[in-house]
Amino acid sequence: MTKVEPIIELHPWLAMPPGQALLEWEQAQMDRLVADVFGFHALQLGLPEVDALRANRMQHRWLALDAAYEGWTPPEVPLTLEAMGACGTTAHLRCDFESLPFPSNSLDLVVLPHALELARDPHHTLREVERVLVPEGRVVIAGFNPASLWGVWQRMGRWGVNRALVLPQGEFIAYWRLRDWLRLLGMEVDTGCFGFYRPLVREPQWWQRLQWMERAGDRWWPVLGAVYFVVAIKRARGMRLVGKIKRQRVPVSAAPAVVANRHIQSVEGNRLSTATQERE
Repeated sequence: MTKVEPIIELHPWLAMPPGQALLEWEQAQMDRLVADVFGFHALQLGLPEVDALRANRMQHRWLALDAAYEGWTPPEVPLTLEAMGACGTTAHLRCDFESLPFPSNSLDLVVLPHALELARDPHHTLREVERVLVPEGRVVIAGFNPASLWGVWQRMGRWGVNRALVLPQGEFIAYWRLRDWLRLLGMEVDTGCFGFYRPLVREPQWWQRLQWMERAGDRWWPVLGAVYFVVAIKRARGMRLVGKIKRQRVPVSAAPAVVANRHIQSVEGNRLSTATQERE
């Protein structure tokens, strides 16, 4: 079950200039990463401000919201079936992210836009995602990077600097740590990317002036971006024999026929030589 407290702070933060820029960038990344994923069933967990499945062409697509979103609607866009159907997502449901109402090996694609950071037990949520994915199914995860300027800013807020406490107060998961979790679940990391290298500022004019840091950061310090994406594939491991196979020794059988033939040929040769001597 998702923590209720961070949800109250997340969505007002997304209305700020950094939050709006973040949603725009994440929407573009989602469109790029899920466009060529094929199958029949796709699921998005949380963050309805981003339509993560709009570029995907699967027949059945769902947006899942947990109890923390009870009675909540995105600003300016009501959370209705008509609005969601217009942007591509066909239906939504309310469920616990740690107990998804789907059978095992039933979904081809699962997208988690900042769902693990707000989860009460991110390990359990990730195991549940691995359970519902079909073999060779894909999971796309977006998260905040603690090893970035935004991560440092959030830690300053926790240390008592009130003005620095402007990020959603979820539990940020490091990029390499998430990769280790995926490997432990038998999932192979396919690709990853980073973005947002500007410091977190509230003033729109300063946010625009620091646009040059995006190009510089992508070139000179790419792993220090404030947000990252990870795409992993659930691999189906085949069975193989381990250990040495004992070979059965086939006993060597005698060949009496060969010896008998040689004996017969020698006897017949003696008879022919004897008959020749008698004629002479």
